[in-house]
Amino acid sequence: MNQAFAIGIDIGGTNTKFGIVDQQGKVLDEGEVKTTSFPTINSFVEGIYKQLQPLIAKAGKENIKGIGIGAPNGNHFNGCIEHAPNLHWKGIVPIADLVSKKFELPCILNNDAKAAALGELHFGAARNMKDFIMITLGTGVGSGIVVNGQLLYGHKGNAGELGHTVIRPNGRQHWSTGLKGTVESYCSATGIAITAREMAQQSEEPTLLKRYSAAEITSKVVDECAEKGDAVAKKVYQFTGELLGEALANFVLFSAPEAIILFGGVTKAGELILEPAKKSMEEHLLTAFKGQVKLMFSQLKASDAAILGASSMVWNLKTDEQPD
Repeated sequence: MNQAFAIGIDIGGTNTKFGIVDQQGKVLDEGEVKTTSFPTINSFVEGIYKQLQPLIAKAGKENIKGIGIGAPNGNHFNGCIEHAPNLHWKGIVPIADLVSKKFELPCILNNDAKAAALGELHFGAARNMKDFIMITLGTGVGSGIVVNGQLLYGHKGNAGELGHTVIRPNGRQHWSTGLKGTVESYCSATGIAITAREMAQQSEEPTLLKRYSAAEITSKVVDECAEKGDAVAKKVYQFTGELLGEALANFVLFSAPEAIILFGGVTKAGELILEPAKKSMEEHLLTAFKGQVKLMFSQLKASDAAILGASSMVWNLKTDEQPD
């Protein structure tokens, strides 16, 4: 009896990853392209189609049940990417319809962070949870909120943009939205790099960060310097963790989750960011919530989480149903 497979596609601002996934969450074949290499959405769909053909042929097209896509500002209700600030295709992009027609397969779209939350729910740390929040700490800060076993979509499908909530009124201005003092402005990889540049410039103590020009300081550089014991780099994570924990306390008060799961490149810092985040979260919680919420890292391989989540939508799982 032939096995059924789904295609999972994770569209990022820089790279797009894709894979063939079975119902047990095993990624059988995968690949990657530069999102920025395709100036138009039509050229992107054509490029992805060409890349996936050998993988589809190997699995057997008759065994592919559909395609799930996770993308920034992806609206599950209408299948469109809507005004994504981190993508170069502007406006409203009907990507699910375009992909479905090109591949001649059903296609389902979701926000990338919501897709990652689905991956965690079905294949990761949240497998036995009904209430949790997934926070993705990458170039930006995304979130997927699961309440009573179902993803929270909201009235128009775009609920859960926790990264754009304000934690420092009139604080740092966001580079693309223009909002000031948001979680993403400080706690994303981009925000960490900005903090590191500021601290390196202001610091009177020696720091490895001063060996780099401002343009060369990235979150990866901060992580490398912190691993070497650099005090200023560690302070960057201390500051970031404290702000993140403050934001997480606000999120806890919203949905009272069993756990908050952190995912994304920033989590490579490990305890350097987790410890101050935990401490700060607890300090900002009401007594009734203290010690009630687990803060943990994702159990999924970073490169697979969004692919797994996107593909899981194909199986018409309960968490993917739209509200009545």
